This record gives sequence, structure tokens and C-alpha cells, in this order.
Amino acid sequence: MILRHLIAEQVLLEGEFAPAHLEILGGEIVRIHRLSAGEGRRRAEIVKASDVGAGAGMTVVDPRHQVLPGNVDTHVHINEPGRTSWEGFATGTMAAALGGVTAVVDMPLNSIPPTVDVESLRIKQRAAAGQTFVDVGFWGGIVPGNTAQLRSLWEAGVFGFKCFLLPSGVDEFPPVNASQLREAMTEVASFDGLVIVHAEDAETIERATELTGGRRRLSHYADWAQTRPHDAEVAAVSDLIEAVRETGCRTHILHLASARALDIIAQARDEGLPLTVETCPHYLCFDAEVIPDGAAEFKCCPPIRDRGNREALWEGLREGIIDAVVSDHSPSTAEEKRRGAPDLQQAWGGISGLQVGFSAVAHEARLRGIGIETVSAWMATNTALLAGLPRKGSITLGRDADLVIYDPRPTNLTSAAGLAHKNPISAYDHYEITGAVVGAVLRGTPLYTAQDTTSALAPVGGFLQGLGSPELSTLRR
Repeated sequence: MILRHLIAEQVLLEGEFAPAHLEILGGEIVRIHRLSAGEGRRRAEIVKASDVGAGAGMTVVDPRHQVLPGNVDTHVHINEPGRTSWEGFATGTMAAALGGVTAVVDMPLNSIPPTVDVESLRIKQRAAAGQTFVDVGFWGGIVPGNTAQLRSLWEAGVFGFKCFLLPSGVDEFPPVNASQLREAMTEVASFDGLVIVHAEDAETIERATELTGGRRRLSHYADWAQTRPHDAEVAAVSDLIEAVRETGCRTHILHLASARALDIIAQARDEGLPLTVETCPHYLCFDAEVIPDGAAEFKCCPPIRDRGNREALWEGLREGIIDAVVSDHSPSTAEEKRRGAPDLQQAWGGISGLQVGFSAVAHEARLRGIGIETVSAWMATNTALLAGLPRKGSITLGRDADLVIYDPRPTNLTSAAGLAHKNPISAYDHYEITGAVVGAVLRGTPLYTAQDTTSALAPVGGFLQGLGSPELSTLRR
């Protein structure tokens, strides 16, 4: 079924919920009729009477449910081709759909080959073709020696370029040093592209690891986190800001975990530097102090930090210093997560949260008096602006009819075994969440409903193109 009409009592329009009737044509929102409270059922009867066949393409949403724009997750590791035992396009995008994410942008690693030239991009697109349940775009990568490839990658449709300032964890995606970073940023600035950076300082981490006893076993999470201290993020962010100042390159800080970097980020913003920042659900939902010993499902880089830091990140979101919240979905096999157990140093560093992240952040936000309207801005509107997706991120005339149906009432205990991503491992196992995604629509096609959550799913996703259009990314320009 292709939707032609959606009628609901609570539709998020321009930051506020209102009764509305959305008309959809060719997957696009073509009309928005604002209604009075309680008018929906009568409106549906009028539509059926005046539009022959409309009944088959009409949904009247439960008045207790909220209609939000589909979330846009710009930080996802799908790992196909090359590491499909970790994750793949079918399982990863199904998890996205079930979590209320209707568009993802895939990272250039941990696939083999990484997306560092046009041929590698085409290999990844061929691997994804025909098996995505949501729309998918791709980041390119910056590695030593590929600066000459960046413009052609941009023109081929990537949304920007990721780099590491320290080892990435996979040999085929090495880090760049300070001069290589500036060379790449200068090139990317020449076509007004975007550089996205894993900002941790290698030398600071090396010193911290030596202070904790080098390679001694570290099973206590807070002890392991000391090997990747706050100072590693602060130093890297400080150096990165200087590189932005020198090159003028639009730059995005990935997965900020340390709130101690917020002040220098705010100062850079005051200078007018083109800098954006994201954090992740796991930094907003968990505290290092209460993570069980050896619990590698919580290991990520940078690490989850203490409760005070967690609340400071929430404050950074409230103040607008942090722009967006994204999953950094980075799964692996159970064998990789158990490597060296219970020593956390050897386990794969990555959290599987694509299906859970939106509901978890909405739950934690509610506990802090923050409405889901604001969460939607962080996880749909701002992420679409960041990547340059003018048809995504809000319920607006002329945009794709990408919608999420959310029920704020039920309380459920998350089970990792019940999640759709490939390996049933997640930090959110046994995490209690109030509020749930109960339906999703992609470009007018219902992916599933509260009554039928999986059997209706079909791989109807398409490819998103960056188009090499600098005017598309308007966040913090």
C-alpha cells in the first residue's frame, strides 16, 4: 500500500504537535491541512466520500500516538562488504526501520574495502542494492595518501569525509597525522565539503595507558576508561579547532563523550567557525560507575564516562552546543566482543544501538523534562541539515513522507535477543524504556504498523546522494 492520506491528532509541525491531515503523492508531502481537535474521524469520512479509492491508501492514526519525522542517523557502521558477519545492509537497516530511523549514512569503515575512492563506493553500493529497508547514504574516508581522491568521491555522492587521529581499530583504515589532516581539510574546503573527525589524541592515550600499567588486564570499566581520558578528547578537539581556523573547512566532531570539551567548542562557535558536534545515546543513558566488570557490550571509543559528565552532556544539548544525537551503531561478532575477556582492552569497541537509540533518548529526555519535539530536532531535523538532506528531517511541504509513529505510554524491558541487528549483543539489554516506536513510513510506504511489526517489512529503501552540493548543508554554516 502507498499512502495518499494520513490523519492524526498529534503531528509534529514546526516544532509543535497539532491535529493534521497529510496528503501524499509520489512519496512526497503535497498538502498539510491543519485540523481542529477531534476532527480527524470526520475528515476521514469526507476524504473517503470525495476521493474514490482513498480508503485503501489512508491511515487514521490512534489519537494517543504521535507522528514525527523519520529520524536520520548519520553515524552507522554497516560493515558490508567484508565484515558481514558483524553487520549487513539487510539486518542493519531493518533495525533502523524498527527503531524509527528512515535514513542512515554509512561510515567508510569497517567494510572491506573502506570507502576511500570512487571504486570502493561503487562496490559498497552494489553490495547494498536491493536489500535496504530504509534510505542509505555513504560517507567517504580520509586516509594517508588519498587526498587526490576526495573531490571525485564528493562528486560521486558521498556526504563528507571521515578521518581518525589515532588508530581506528582496523588496519585498512589508518589514521592521519596533523599535516595530513590539514592537507585533506584544505582540499575539502576548496569544494566546500565536510570533514567529520574521530577526535581523540593518540599521545595522550599512550601516556594514560602507561600510567595504568601498560598491558595489565583491565576488567573494571572505569579503570579501562582511564586509558582514554577526558584530556584525550579535549586535546584533539583543541587541535581540530585550530585546523578549522587555519583551513576554513566545515568540520564535524563525532561522538563527543567528554563534556570538558564543551567550553572550547562554544568559544569556537563564538568565533563563527564552521563546527558542529554530535553525541550518542549511550553517553546520555549510562554511567561508567555502574557498568559491570568485563561487560564488553558497553565498550566504545571514546568511553562512557561518569554520571556528572553524563548530565553535563545533557546540558550541552539544552544549550545548543551539541547539535545532534546519533547512534554510532558499531556492532561485531560475539567472538570479537569476548576477545581477551574479561580484559576490556582487547574487546571490540562499539555499541549496537541503532534500533534502540531514539526511544532510549526520548525516555531519558522525558525524565529531564525535555519533550520529544526537542529530541526529534536532535535526531531528525539537525542530522538532516548536517548531512545535507533537504527532503528529510521534518514534516514539511515538498519533503519526503518519512514518518514515525510513536506511542509515549508503554514501558518495556529491552531484550538484546529481540533486536534485529545481526548479533544479539547490546548495552541496552535489560534497559527499561517508556515510550515505543509503533510504526514507520518511508516516502509514503508504510514499513510496519503497531499491529504488524515485521511481516510487512520489505526492502524498499533507496540510495541517498550528497550531490556535491554545498548549499545543502546549512547547519552551523
